[in-house]
Amino acid sequence: MFISNSFPNRGLRVAIGLQIHPMGEDDWREVRAIYREGIRTGNATFEEDVSEWEQWHSRHLPSCALVAGKGKDMLGWAALSPVSTRKVYRGVAEVSVYVRRDVQGQGIGTALIRELIDCSEDAGIWALQAGVFPENRASLSLLEKCGFRRVGRRERLGQLHGAWRDVVLLERRSPKVT
Repeated sequence: MFISNSFPNRGLRVAIGLQIHPMGEDDWREVRAIYREGIRTGNATFEEDVSEWEQWHSRHLPSCALVAGKGKDMLGWAALSPVSTRKVYRGVAEVSVYVRRDVQGQGIGTALIRELIDCSEDAGIWALQAGVFPENRASLSLLEKCGFRRVGRRERLGQLHGAWRDVVLLERRSPKVT
């Protein structure tokens, strides 16, 4: 059960001690560690290393970058990045969600995505998209549970460690932003 508290322009989600708040540079060390953990799985991203804060931050929407934790323990993060600089796509963003491996399956990803959806709608985003490796069944299931639908599979989209990888494309259209 979630309880709404004050959050800049929205409600803060708290689930049995889980707190979600905007990501700041002070969170980067832990965000980076969680991202690296995802990279090491080989099924989370085409990225092979994590950039520095300035570069990462410049590619994401600051108003839609969130961290989740309990007390001082960071458990996951979520962020949106614009899909294009073209004005016509100003309301379309790509979703990234990473949860620390030792706490996966406890609802943290769901809470982050739900808060990210609220955040995106507040920012005027009408479409969220995600590209997920088909082997990453947990992420596919999580996104579908949160209202995303599969729109296709892009075959041999890119190479990771010399191997071609397919990507399942999912999207969620906002019923609030038109």
